[in-house]
Amino acid sequence: MKDINESPFVFGVKVEGDAFTDRKEETETLKMNFTYGVNTILISPRRMGKTSLVDKASRLVESNDIRIARMDAFGCRSEEDFVNAFATAVIRATSSKWEEWMYKKTTEDILQLPEVIAKEKSCRIVICIDEFQQIGDFPDSLTFQKKLRGIWQLQTRVSYCLYGSKKHMMENIFQNASCPFYRFGDIIYLKKIDEADWVEYICRKFEKSGKMISKELAGEICQITDRYSSYVQQLAWFVWLKTKGTATEEDLQFGVNRLLDACEPVFIQQTESLSSYQMNFLHVLADGIHSGFTQSALLRSYRLGTPSNIARLKKSLTEKDMIAVTSPRVTEITDPILKLWLKKRAWQELSLQRSLNEGGEDGLGVFRGAFEFGVELGADEKGV
Repeated sequence: MKDINESPFVFGVKVEGDAFTDRKEETETLKMNFTYGVNTILISPRRMGKTSLVDKASRLVESNDIRIARMDAFGCRSEEDFVNAFATAVIRATSSKWEEWMYKKTTEDILQLPEVIAKEKSCRIVICIDEFQQIGDFPDSLTFQKKLRGIWQLQTRVSYCLYGSKKHMMENIFQNASCPFYRFGDIIYLKKIDEADWVEYICRKFEKSGKMISKELAGEICQITDRYSSYVQQLAWFVWLKTKGTATEEDLQFGVNRLLDACEPVFIQQTESLSSYQMNFLHVLADGIHSGFTQSALLRSYRLGTPSNIARLKKSLTEKDMIAVTSPRVTEITDPILKLWLKKRAWQELSLQRSLNEGGEDGLGVFRGAFEFGVELGADEKGV
């Protein structure tokens, strides 16, 4: 039966209910960890559904015996911001009175608060902190991390689920042996949902709403988005909007263009400050080259500078979360739609500008294109 009130695809917000697909194994792991007080670190690229997964597992275990405190550290810029948000989340989750912590004077006292409340109420508390990597940017971050670890590791009735959208920062905090949170808990790398599960989900959602899409076209949606959960839902939504009865290739192309339109302002902001070398390195990856970057022919063809510049390029783009090493000696652009936008729009526009200038323009267009889209025009080869 057609439901005219419910959107068939959900993106940009936490996904729940029928809109949540698969993740059975990960959900069960989180349930067990939450139930038995195991600290959990969830790591994945952006747009993979971490928040929705944590929220689902939390709802499944939440009870009078297991309280779930939810905190978003995205807006925290200092230790004080973090501690205030932490206390607020704990008080809200345990229905405690503000007076129970107002007398607390130090950061250490407040960080101990959930353990105190858990003992008083004879319950367990799971504290889920999104965007936890923000603490890496705090002033004197390592001192604060040592303080957190020193207090949290001694708590017996409180466990933590820590996750964030900046994969390289999360990995540094939890996998760097010199950092305080090294081996703090069970590290879970969130994998992509299988294409078969996505195809079944997309086809079912179309059919439920009174429309149809072939398995082949649903598979194309998965391939274009590289099965990134949020992008799958968003592209499927745009295709669904255009579809009258049965989805066509034209509907898919409409959806792709709508998705690129929606993401373009963010992508322009991400790339406008990149150097020529950085953009050229992204061009290498977008062309399907994922290793062997120091080969002379490749360095010349893509104007990447000297072989020693490659390490600097990889480091700077990794810190911006624009690239990642996905398997031994394989480097890729982390965002599949950014990659598509670069190929279909950014570099195509540069080619058009070049063509116009070859027809007699004064050359300013080529220079402007190089500045905006990162084609090196003979500058010296000294760095990123």
